[in-house]
Amino acid sequence: MKNKGLLLDRDGVINEDHGYVGTIERFSLKIEGFPFLRMASDKGYRLAIVTNQSGIARGYYTQDDFDALTNHMCCALKEEGIIIDLVLSCAVHPDSVAPELKRMSYWRKPNAGMILEAALKLDLDLSRSIMLGDRQSDVQAAVSAKVGRVLWLDEKKEASAEEVVIKINTFSEAKRFLI
Repeated sequence: MKNKGLLLDRDGVINEDHGYVGTIERFSLKIEGFPFLRMASDKGYRLAIVTNQSGIARGYYTQDDFDALTNHMCCALKEEGIIIDLVLSCAVHPDSVAPELKRMSYWRKPNAGMILEAALKLDLDLSRSIMLGDRQSDVQAAVSAKVGRVLWLDEKKEASAEEVVIKINTFSEAKRFLI
């Protein structure tokens, strides 16, 4: 039987979104999400982060900065009893200052590429999986990939959700969807 997955956006879900967070110095975890992430793991969900990282393409930070931050994030979460099984990122962007990153990609949300890759790598049944994001592009990617549940974390209560999406305002509200 295939695994259930919890697919997570990074900035705004795992950490505070200060805009182009690419270095450890600018990174702060959203501790209010820890109980939800632990519960998901306890219920057998495989945790994967799928994150657009256009800050690399725009020259705000480097791939090495991002890799160091990812290692720091995964270690900090592990100390809290949360294991991230996979981190996928897309650094390309049409406005890139680096020619090799100046393009569109099927991996870049709102496209479904990163989610489909996570499903392959973690042997996920997407129909039994959950996507938790805070932007329209997260929702669109999850809908395109046919993820079973799409949760829109809208802590500022600004978004208008599509019918297929379940809008939540806190991590506590998300717990009821872990089956």
